Amino acid sequence: MTAVHDLPQVHDCAADDCAYNADAACHAGAITIGGDHAHCGTFINIEVRAASDRQGLVGACHRTDCTHNAQLECTAPTVSVGAGTDAADCLTFEAR
Repeated sequence: MTAVHDLPQVHDCAADDCAYNADAACHAGAITIGGDHAHCGTFINIEVRAASDRQGLVGACHRTDCTHNAQLECTAPTVSVGAGTDAADCLTFEAR
């Protein structure tokens, strides 16, 4: 298992409606990528905003068909989140 300090960072996030987004940066402790189109499972559209004193990380990836997935963990150096099929998809996803 990868240590927290080795998890890839969310480089940028264009999901402006997400409670974890502030100034195009993710501030979730760790996001999960999954679903049928590499959706950011941590995306949530509510009025409350997350603390902006941390940089979001990719904690888990359920897309085993992604070239960056190794044992359900992301191996990409960084990821970008934004509009794809939904408002918050992993734009770094690359099919094997």
